[in-house]
Amino acid sequence: MSILIYAENQNGKIAKSAKELASYAKAYADKTGQEVIAVGVEINQPEELYQYGVSKVLNVKNETLKTFNAFAHADLVTQAALQTGADLVLISDSNDAVYMGPILAAQLEAGYVSHVISLPEDTEQFTVKRKVFSNKGIAYTEILTDNKLLRIAKNSFGLYESPVNGSTENFVPEVDLSVYETYKVVNVEKATGKISLTDADIIVSGGRGLKGPENWGMVEELAEVLGAATACSKPVADLGWRPHTEHVGQTGKQIAPNLYIAIGISGAIQHLAGVNGSKNIVVINNDPEAPFFKAADYGVVGDAFEVVPQLIEKLKTFKNN
Repeated sequence: MSILIYAENQNGKIAKSAKELASYAKAYADKTGQEVIAVGVEINQPEELYQYGVSKVLNVKNETLKTFNAFAHADLVTQAALQTGADLVLISDSNDAVYMGPILAAQLEAGYVSHVISLPEDTEQFTVKRKVFSNKGIAYTEILTDNKLLRIAKNSFGLYESPVNGSTENFVPEVDLSVYETYKVVNVEKATGKISLTDADIIVSGGRGLKGPENWGMVEELAEVLGAATACSKPVADLGWRPHTEHVGQTGKQIAPNLYIAIGISGAIQHLAGVNGSKNIVVINNDPEAPFFKAADYGVVGDAFEVVPQLIEKLKTFKNN
């Protein structure tokens, strides 16, 4: 038996989430003696996965499949699992994988657990720890089925290199491409930031407290100094100040960076639900009663237009020294 991971990529570049899945799979495989295998579409540098314990990469070369479709991609992962004898399949917590997960679970007849944050406690009783209630609680869930499907929460396990001598082979699944006629991608809106929100270790986010799009320069400058991605609250995206690709929250992208800096965001429950998986949260707001302070690890009560420029200068001085 083997462990199969669904390795997502962006324009052929392996996503950080895929490396985290590989790290998770390798750690469990070391306990069970299983092989770690990855399947993905049009991966340009599959050898990157060897560094994280993947001994075989099944690379699908198909231009149509480069565009994600939950039904088509569930088919190819199912066929890869059947071909390799995988009884444990891992997917990420990306937006695409969220849609594909239930379809894949049905096809594999697998017990499916989402938001997983740790390895199974032992190899006999397959029990995993997962986040529940919008990251406010922890549940321990046992899977009793022979086949198992886990959706690993972002930035929960970490990246651990464990190099192996891997190999890559072309994989040609029998996928019904007619689904692309039923469900068509009519538009793709790409984020303009230099760093992807899903891969960012640090995210700087702004809300309506910035008063207008003309003031977004200090958010971008702070992000540049920190090597961070930029994000925004839902009202900011709805007002057209920033693209919807930067909207984080329950109805936007759900994130879990090591550091999340919120500037001028009050912290409505919908926003918190999408960001409270962050390891550290810093809130800058001039309202001491802002609900976000209750969820913050660090808080600064003050005018963002005074605090942020000073923070930028301090960080620049620190970096120069």
